Amino acid sequence: MEKPHAVMIPFPSPGHINPMLQLAKILHFKGFHITFINTEFSYRIMLKSAGPDDLRGPNDFCFETIPDGLSPSDRECPEYSTKFYLSTKINSVAPLRELLSELHNSSCSPPITCIIFNWLMSFSLDVALQLDIPALVFCTMSACGFMGALHLGELIQRGYIPLKDKSCITDGYLDTSIDWIPGLKGVRLGDISSFVRAVDRDDMFLNFEMETANNSLRAWGLILNTFDGMECDVLRAMKQMFPRMYALGPLPALLNHLTENQRNPICLSLWKEDSSCMEWLNTQRDSSVVYVNFGSLTVMTTQQLVEFAWGLAESKHPFLWIIRPDLVAGGLAALPEEFIIETKGRGHLASWCSQEEVLSHSSIGGFLTHSGWNSTLESVCSGVPMICWPGFAEQYTNCRYACKEWGIGMEINQEVTREQVKGLIKELMEGDRRQKMRKNVMKWKEMAKQATSQGGSSYANLERLIMDLVTQT
Repeated sequence: MEKPHAVMIPFPSPGHINPMLQLAKILHFKGFHITFINTEFSYRIMLKSAGPDDLRGPNDFCFETIPDGLSPSDRECPEYSTKFYLSTKINSVAPLRELLSELHNSSCSPPITCIIFNWLMSFSLDVALQLDIPALVFCTMSACGFMGALHLGELIQRGYIPLKDKSCITDGYLDTSIDWIPGLKGVRLGDISSFVRAVDRDDMFLNFEMETANNSLRAWGLILNTFDGMECDVLRAMKQMFPRMYALGPLPALLNHLTENQRNPICLSLWKEDSSCMEWLNTQRDSSVVYVNFGSLTVMTTQQLVEFAWGLAESKHPFLWIIRPDLVAGGLAALPEEFIIETKGRGHLASWCSQEEVLSHSSIGGFLTHSGWNSTLESVCSGVPMICWPGFAEQYTNCRYACKEWGIGMEINQEVTREQVKGLIKELMEGDRRQKMRKNVMKWKEMAKQATSQGGSSYANLERLIMDLVTQT
């Protein structure tokens, strides 16, 4: 019997590539032939940052590329995601169709069993439908965040958005209760997405999010990086919209359980990781370090960077701070020299790291994060409480749930000040709330472990996914 063959199509940013790679490794371990399709540009970047063995895997784990049609200037603009979406709808459809046809009929690999595409790569769905190949959408955001995205259209129909003007962002309007979205509890308008802050019905980001989410409803199935115990209400409601739905998360934990003694060496990264982070952490006391990382897409002003810097300095706690070159104009050079002097020996700065490895290190006591879903899950799996500073897409939803429903985080005001940063770090690392948050996050860590162990919900959902794929007609 031929192996089942899964074609994986990620969105080309680290927060989307990593979970897709984890899912690919899981399916490969379960006997699938894997074809992983990157854009030509992102694959070239990966080759530059990769070690000699990072992109070398088994013969049945293959890489292919397609063009995205973007210029260098397009990749550097704030509307990159939207430009990418519009460009790939035009420039990537024909190359993808040709590549999939070749793969499906190749004598070198089994016929394609399914296509698993990132929800932002929805042009892949049209190609899959044309070729009559089952396509599953892989949603890399939380279930609660995705449910919010699926209801952006109804928020427009009911008159909540677009906002009348910018004053609605600061006058309390975003605190309006939204109690009618199935499965969502205690959310306000401002918790649903950054895109509800649009004042124009033709806002590119609003329409991009709405269209890609709605396109997912046409897919053969839905895969989510979450687990039943953590988002049970919204998953129950979402089941009515997606009859074939598979919550497999947290994917890093599921992958670790399955492949404990059989590691797949393939590693994909758009940036080179700084190994000095781990060396420095090895010199620190247990649970003493604040880890600061705002993810792969967040950008901030120099003033915001300075406020975070002095808040960290004045907290007097050791910290590891990841500052990407494009996080702020000037990168690491934007930090005040006085801050560098003040924190010498107590802080460690780097441009990128292996976050899963960092969070699982015994010295990490708290995480100052942008509330991206990967970061939230990795923090839960490592038992690390959070300070949340959301800024984009469903990060606001994740922050609300982390702080109000799961009890594992505290939120920083959007207009960040050093006083608040200092105060929250002290609470996170030494205050009364620390013990409660620590207890809660350890509870969720144990539940995640149970979900991804044999007999757990995510483990069972994986078995069901594989059975559905290999028996579908």
